[in-house]
Amino acid sequence: MTSDAYQFPVAISRLTKGETSREPQNLRAIRWLLDQPGRPVVLVTPQRRFEGDSLKRLAAQPGVLHLTWKGLSTGSLSERRVLYAWPTRKHLNELWDVDADALAVIEWNVQETAEWIEDARPLQLFADRCVQSEVKVEGIMTAEPLPNGVDGILEYIAQMAAGYSTGLKWNEEDKLKADMMNRPERWASITVDQVRSKCRALGMRPDDIDTIAGYLQRRKDGRRFNVQSSYRTFNFK
Repeated sequence: MTSDAYQFPVAISRLTKGETSREPQNLRAIRWLLDQPGRPVVLVTPQRRFEGDSLKRLAAQPGVLHLTWKGLSTGSLSERRVLYAWPTRKHLNELWDVDADALAVIEWNVQETAEWIEDARPLQLFADRCVQSEVKVEGIMTAEPLPNGVDGILEYIAQMAAGYSTGLKWNEEDKLKADMMNRPERWASITVDQVRSKCRALGMRPDDIDTIAGYLQRRKDGRRFNVQSSYRTFNFK
């Protein structure tokens, strides 16, 4: 079963209540991935050395490629069955355009994976059951229009970002930052959560959503931005 965000099978192995070891969680991910049809397996871990007997056995198997976070290119995950151990939110965001045969994630921190689960809708692997993720409608699909022209600004930004394979470009970022500084009254009543919900409803890449929400949070914290001279006086009409 494919997910909404990926055109290949995706699952996440989660620690189940009562489990005192990570080993069963690791085994669930490995077994699910090996059951999926596809090409050779790649294992991604934070560092070369890691804990987990079953993962070590997998890494030692002929034909299994073992990669670490340092210097990882998502292109190296293409056309493979991927087992991604303990990724952070940032690492999950980077999987947006990966072209794998299947993806199994081993969860470590539920706060790091929560939004990715909502967007990717992976099969959730527990000790006693498998659960297909449901769409969280509230706050995403029904994001309310934002006042002061912010709705139109975010729609424009989303449209521009969608035209690039790598997402938001620096000039669009500078326009957004300049508007936040030059028109502070426009953004004063807008919350960071509202911006995140709107950007997600527009189908923006997770990295771009984090970038935009981060800009607004920084402005609310009283910080200013460095903007290229050609955009310093810019504001959206």
